[in-house]
Amino acid sequence: MGLKIAQVVPRIARQSSGMSEATPRLCDALHRCGANVKLITLKPRPVKTHFKRAIYCDHSRLPLGFRFGWSREMKKTLADFAREGDVVHGNSLWMMPNIYPEYAVRGTDCKLVMSPHGTLSKWSLNRSRYRKKIVWLAGQRRALHRADCLHATSFAELEDIRSVGLTAPVAVIPNGVFLPEYKKKLLSPEGRTLLFLSRIHPVKGLDVLLNAWKRVVEEFPHWSLKIAGPLDSQYAKDLQGLASSEGLPRVQFIGEVLGEAKDELYRNSDLFVLPTHSENFGICVAEALACQVPAIVFKGAPWSGLEEHQAGWWIEPTLDSLVKTLRKSMALSEFERLAMGRNGREWVASEFDWLNIANRMIAVYDWL
Repeated sequence: MGLKIAQVVPRIARQSSGMSEATPRLCDALHRCGANVKLITLKPRPVKTHFKRAIYCDHSRLPLGFRFGWSREMKKTLADFAREGDVVHGNSLWMMPNIYPEYAVRGTDCKLVMSPHGTLSKWSLNRSRYRKKIVWLAGQRRALHRADCLHATSFAELEDIRSVGLTAPVAVIPNGVFLPEYKKKLLSPEGRTLLFLSRIHPVKGLDVLLNAWKRVVEEFPHWSLKIAGPLDSQYAKDLQGLASSEGLPRVQFIGEVLGEAKDELYRNSDLFVLPTHSENFGICVAEALACQVPAIVFKGAPWSGLEEHQAGWWIEPTLDSLVKTLRKSMALSEFERLAMGRNGREWVASEFDWLNIANRMIAVYDWL
């Protein structure tokens, strides 16, 4: 059996979260490449996951303990693993499960890898600052400085890592994407769809999107805007209220969409948009491209390759820029958008296949 690796992530129950999708898929790909992998996370179990060899640890039931992910069971489980394991790989920051990996490897030969997953961006650091200061002092600083290697999903995230004074080696490896079965995208006699699919959160720039839609919607009467993502937050309710009060036509908040239904939603869309202020990778962009949908993405996400591969638009993070690009992209012929969609799928297949990503990660572990 190959390297003994523990992948640690606070929780994977929220399937709309990027790490809830990416970490289990990485574990599955590492296993298929011959590694002996365990996924260690907190309860609850998700309805469905891509990796079955997961350990779900109990945690504090007190409100503050739950929020910070306080778990004696996870701390002990990781310590037991590190005595015999090769690598503990922590994912994300600012909860106790992102500190426990460093505790676990102390006094052992086990190596520590940390993946911030966008949590060191300037935008992220300016959110919930008091809470992050507590976690920083509780051990997050030591965990980052003690890491044998840091992992960035893009060169933009590498800059974020260096900007906070971390000097450990950094491996730049993107997230992977599952490539769904190829289906020829047909010309639809129905109207056209502009799709947003992600968490409904202030960082995603949905307020900018709604304002841009207000400015272009009358010019494109055959287009509709679908917004897919969990609707259980106050922010989501506020956005629905904004769309209603502004009388925005042809806007649908369709809630969270998962699994095969998500792939089908991508396939039935004509353009994808992510006006995010900050993103370390943006798995939803890769998913859209894999389903042959051209993407419009703000420069808050590391998708400059959209222009190079003629698969979409990577634009300045402003309302005017988004309005201009929506007008340009929605005015294209169906055949032009189909050609861009094919370019995107070919690009994703060549660079973001999960087995390719797993082999690159194993090379980092072997180097350590």
